[in-house]
Amino acid sequence: MAHSKFYTAKGDRGETARLGGEARLSKSSPPLEAVGAADEATSAIGMARALVDDATLKAMLRTVQEHFVRLMAHLSATPDARVQYPGPGAEELGWLEARIADLEAGLPPLRAFVLPGDSLPGAALHVARTAVRRAERRAVVLAEVEPGINALSLAYLNRLSSLLFVAALQIDARLQRSQQTSD
Repeated sequence: MAHSKFYTAKGDRGETARLGGEARLSKSSPPLEAVGAADEATSAIGMARALVDDATLKAMLRTVQEHFVRLMAHLSATPDARVQYPGPGAEELGWLEARIADLEAGLPPLRAFVLPGDSLPGAALHVARTAVRRAERRAVVLAEVEPGINALSLAYLNRLSSLLFVAALQIDARLQRSQQTSD
């Protein structure tokens, strides 16, 4: 059998290990569901980052992805090992809240439900937002069945979906304004 540095084949039977633990568990378990949803979310954020043309927003999304590395380690760690992998904390949560305030400045109040799809970057940000919401739901399930999930990590996920929503609104509003001025 050929060997590769990109797979171990240890998970071929639907089990894997966690950070800080040697016991294997099902890939359908709450910890792995949470980590998998977070992985999907950071990939969706990466897609949005690739599509936006605003350098400030690109940098913001990259920082979020860096926060996600710590979040995913926190979610995948065993309860005993979580102290070594604390996940996003108050500083990251405050950073998100400040970025939301920056992005929402100048946006008109919402008067109707938002229909994603006014632009490709805006739609990608909405897809990322919904992926983050799924990650949040999976992390809540994990917190309900296992001790030690950092409450600030849950708050981070909640706030991040708000940031992505406001970023999508901002991108779409900017594109709409530029189309109106070119007409």
